[in-house]
Amino acid sequence: MAFAQRPMPSEAGILQFMEICDSFYPPDAVTASITQQRAWYDALCARFDRPLPAGLQTSDEVVSGKIPVRHYKPANIRTATNLLYLHGGGFVVGSLDSHHAICAEIADHAGAELISVNYRLAPEYRWPVQTDDCFSVLRQLLAERKSVVLIGDSAGGNLAAGLAVRAKTEGLSGVVGQILIYPALGGDLVSGSYQEMADAPGLTTADVSYYRTILQAPSGDPVAEPLASSSVAGLPPAFITVAYYDPLRDDGRNYAARLAQAGVEVWFREEPQMVHAWLRARHMSEGARAGFAAICAAASRFAASR
Repeated sequence: MAFAQRPMPSEAGILQFMEICDSFYPPDAVTASITQQRAWYDALCARFDRPLPAGLQTSDEVVSGKIPVRHYKPANIRTATNLLYLHGGGFVVGSLDSHHAICAEIADHAGAELISVNYRLAPEYRWPVQTDDCFSVLRQLLAERKSVVLIGDSAGGNLAAGLAVRAKTEGLSGVVGQILIYPALGGDLVSGSYQEMADAPGLTTADVSYYRTILQAPSGDPVAEPLASSSVAGLPPAFITVAYYDPLRDDGRNYAARLAQAGVEVWFREEPQMVHAWLRARHMSEGARAGFAAICAAASRFAASR
């Protein structure tokens, strides 16, 4: 399909963002080696890096002997609730550095300590290593009697939703909210937004298929594919935000609807001019700025609820 025929937003800020992204991370990046993909992604993330909020402190540690995490402590902590952030990147790219400023700004806005997890990546490590790494960190926080808000974007949104399912299944209490940012939740790849936005800028349906193949998660597993859960009743309150120009859009739409039907408190927001990964455009796009403010407000609301 020619570029001019692709579904495209019209907001000037997001168009500029897409142009910058394409200059660092080619649209066909998934055809390159894993090493090259990671190099491109790291360069892209560095391009959008930002100074951290004044007074915010960070520190790194290793959990369970193998899982690096980064703590973000804002100057003004207003709640004992912790935010647990799981980064996106298709389970293939991303690190503690890739979402550094994003994590810092969310922590600062919410007045809450945030912990970011450097879970192991595919293809070196296949499913369920990623969810197991994140669950180890969550379990430790809950064992310390912390209340936790789960936050994740894209692949990280998948992990966050899956952790909420795991915590419920294992009878663990303390997860007080989940914030899912353009999450991948196990949609069918052939209908709805997967068809309508198959060639959307930033992420295509073919890309989603590629990342699933790399991860090798079992189809229909409720942790790997939360949309496949037989019941979502009893899950923590959720804030779900999706981008209109994104093949993953209907994953978030459909999951929000299922949660609401099951009596779970849910806030749903769809960004009409946004593309996948718009989080990085929060300082150059009006739509992304408003969407990020809504994420920060949700983090503040969930964190203040305990």
